[in-house]
Amino acid sequence: MSQISAVDIKIVSEKINRIFDSQKRNQYKVGQSTAKERKAKIKKIQNAIQNTYRERIKEVSYQDFKKNEAEVDLTEIFPIVASAKFTNNRLSGWMRDEKVDTPLAQMGMSSWIKYESKGVVLIISPWNFAFNLTFIPLISAIAAGNTVMLKPSENTSHSSALMKEIIDDLFEEDEVALIEGAIPETSALLKKPFNHIFFTGAPSIGKIVMKAAAEHLTSVSLELGGKCPTIVDQTANIKDAASRIAWAKGMNNGQICIAPDYVYVHESKKEEFMKYYKKFTNDYYGENIQESDSYNRIVNDNHFRRIKGYMDDALERDAVIEFGGQLDEKDNFVSPTVVSNLSDEALVWEKEIFGPILPLRTFSDLSEPIDFVNKGEKPLALYVYSKNKKNINRVVDNTRSGGVVINHNAVHYFNNNLPFGGSNNSGIGKGMGEFGFKAFSNAKSVMKQWSPIDGMENFRPPYSNIKKKLIAFAIKYLS
Repeated sequence: MSQISAVDIKIVSEKINRIFDSQKRNQYKVGQSTAKERKAKIKKIQNAIQNTYRERIKEVSYQDFKKNEAEVDLTEIFPIVASAKFTNNRLSGWMRDEKVDTPLAQMGMSSWIKYESKGVVLIISPWNFAFNLTFIPLISAIAAGNTVMLKPSENTSHSSALMKEIIDDLFEEDEVALIEGAIPETSALLKKPFNHIFFTGAPSIGKIVMKAAAEHLTSVSLELGGKCPTIVDQTANIKDAASRIAWAKGMNNGQICIAPDYVYVHESKKEEFMKYYKKFTNDYYGENIQESDSYNRIVNDNHFRRIKGYMDDALERDAVIEFGGQLDEKDNFVSPTVVSNLSDEALVWEKEIFGPILPLRTFSDLSEPIDFVNKGEKPLALYVYSKNKKNINRVVDNTRSGGVVINHNAVHYFNNNLPFGGSNNSGIGKGMGEFGFKAFSNAKSVMKQWSPIDGMENFRPPYSNIKKKLIAFAIKYLS
């Protein structure tokens, strides 16, 4: 990363201060916007992504890490368009005041919940799905009536530059603004007293964001990651399991927070699993995977060296490469790779791999993978392949994770009806659909005294014997 001078830092800070102040002044006007006005903004985003900029999004995604255009459509364009349509079809209902019951002790009053905008919010997005993970939170923030500052990753500079162009085309900066740059820009942004921060990225950076947010008591949504396990028991359809795991691990070269990080296969099914894993990987990408235009690259040299370090460490500890293992530093190419016979001290167990290496372990009793999962941090997602309902329930009920998918991998992200997010180390808060709307909203409690009869009047001092009896009655019968 190039050095940034003190003068440059001052310019960056002044720009961020100017935009933040303008959004702060504009927040109440935006917060009072109608459902119709918010839908119009979301529709503009949908049209821009689906029509105006679609081909250019494909171009910059290829420039950043050779992402195939079909995969861009599937993992970038489709989720954004689906989120925009889903939100606009339901937004009026989400914004409507939600009536709730009022206790008998407060007779003469009515109660409801009003979802108001939080104010000025910051969205910090990652590089692996640059457009998807920037625009979907943006749609939620706009739906909730906020002004928004966006900070995409510097690792995919072509994508960030295009997103800047899109945002400048669609919005005035006192409503939505995108700040390009790296650590200095992010640091300057984190010094501002935002009303909410939505961060997607690594747990290590999430801790920095949360610490900065604490200085201003800013609420946070942290979409993090973790080591998402996949368990394949002896009753599973091994062919389907291998096909779906190979697809989820190969997509985006494994650079997905919900990719299967490692797999536990029943010892009786290991050979069959490997046979089909090899078959489907070659079906997807051909015998010479490096020549396939459907297979992406590791995003940059640093991440390539990180993944290579995992491989080197594993081999030094007598790990066995079951499949793959090809690397090309000049091309940032790492082939789909399955590694077994890994010691507990291997580096691949320490952090999320975020690459196409799949550690494989076998088990004889289901308690083994369950215990292994529970020894680590809670994953963002957990996958279990089985035809045995008892085994499925045992895994789901005895592990904790942000989400679970049974007999498939990663597909829960595409369902806007489900909350998406982690737990503790894998995330705080939920996003997508109505859950994203609520993440960027304050659920305000509202009560109204509409009757001339005030039920609470009997509980005011002085506390006579009659009032004490009324309080005792309320405790017994009205609480």
